[in-house]
Amino acid sequence: MHATVAVIGAGPSGLTAAKNCLEAGLAVEVFEKNNQVGGNWVFNSRTGHSSVYENTHIISSKAWSEYEDFPMPAEYPDYPNHRQLQAYFEKYAKHFGVYETIRFQTTVEHVERQPDGQFLVTWSDNQGKERSKIFSHLMVANGHHWNPKHPELPDEFTGRYLHSHDFKGVDDTWRGKRVLVIGAGNSACDVAVESARIAETVHLSMRSPQWFLPKFMFGKPSDVLGSRIPLWVPNRIRQWVLTRLVKLMQGSYKAEYNLPEPQSLLLSHHPTVNSDLLDFIRHGRIHPRADITSVNDQMVGFSDGKNGIYDILVACTGFRISFPFFAKSFIDFENSEKVPLYLKMMHEKYENLYFIGLFQPLGCIWPLADYQAKIAVQEIIGRYKRPKNMQAAIQHEIEHPHLPFESGSRHSTQVDYHKFRRDLKAALKGTGIDIGNAPEGKAGAYKSFLRVQNTKKAG
Repeated sequence: MHATVAVIGAGPSGLTAAKNCLEAGLAVEVFEKNNQVGGNWVFNSRTGHSSVYENTHIISSKAWSEYEDFPMPAEYPDYPNHRQLQAYFEKYAKHFGVYETIRFQTTVEHVERQPDGQFLVTWSDNQGKERSKIFSHLMVANGHHWNPKHPELPDEFTGRYLHSHDFKGVDDTWRGKRVLVIGAGNSACDVAVESARIAETVHLSMRSPQWFLPKFMFGKPSDVLGSRIPLWVPNRIRQWVLTRLVKLMQGSYKAEYNLPEPQSLLLSHHPTVNSDLLDFIRHGRIHPRADITSVNDQMVGFSDGKNGIYDILVACTGFRISFPFFAKSFIDFENSEKVPLYLKMMHEKYENLYFIGLFQPLGCIWPLADYQAKIAVQEIIGRYKRPKNMQAAIQHEIEHPHLPFESGSRHSTQVDYHKFRRDLKAALKGTGIDIGNAPEGKAGAYKSFLRVQNTKKAG
């Protein structure tokens, strides 16, 4: 049977999925809601559309974010902004001929698995006209940062409320306002910093302690510096070293910033990368607050007994993993503490279904999504063999995470960038594909990784 592949989404993961299909000579069609490629990196000022906000820069460095076979322009800074990244994705799609495969302004309404195992994909265009087509294989790359998870507030807040999903930036309507931001992740800290540039007061409410990493350490991007720790170093030692380093640079969270002290080592949960937050706290522009315990109109009470009156409340409380085109009886990971997929991409029951980019690394998704797409394509053309006992293989991954991440849906797709890259590379080796010793210009950063690989070969 001639393979035909449907790819849902033309964001960074969907683009590389289609690109790898084309390179293998597979027939592929991409379905994209927007009128441009890039997914969340296409800035759109209207609410209801999940996109970056106006001043967004990537939080992983260029060195660890670019596709390994398509470097970002040399003139790009260490942390490109969303306009540069969207232009990069445009060039990538055009360079590899992906553009011609994309159906823009198209919404996948539902996908049904047929009795013969193929997939019936039904979509609607921007005029509302529906069409359907059968595909032998399906690659899902619709992302996992678009379906907002709202907080369960004790009562209704009567001021202006929005989720980070709808935050596009601050304007004059924020000037002089009292702002409360809920959360301590990357979005929460970015929103707090942006708001503090113009608002009268900004308070940041966090339920749990959090580690905050600067974008640069000792003059180097933090992820570049972190990559220098060899993979053979035990997790506990690696975490201890990084924890001591951050504490040395930042001092005591409680004493210096009035922030709760993390009780776990760094990398036990996903850290927040922000170079401005701690400075803004020390300058009195942002004030940390405890967990919310009460809401009365515009007055919010906190677990430490403090309270405040706010004009704007921004909930930066994350997103749900969602596949609106699947029946929940078919696939539903929304409340999973661990997503049950082999290599974060293969379902134990369905050999022609792949999830590309459904993982959260301590680093960037895109280059590793490229590896996943390569594995999927190699299986489609018969060069990759998945484990015979998929259930056992998936369970082994769940029970042996790369790092001792704390339980909860927030870490359901968490991986360590370099260890996951190693796992994906090992899977590709069996197909005869060798990604190469190291991405161009990164041999130094991968020196330790290569030593481990060579040691394994020798053994």
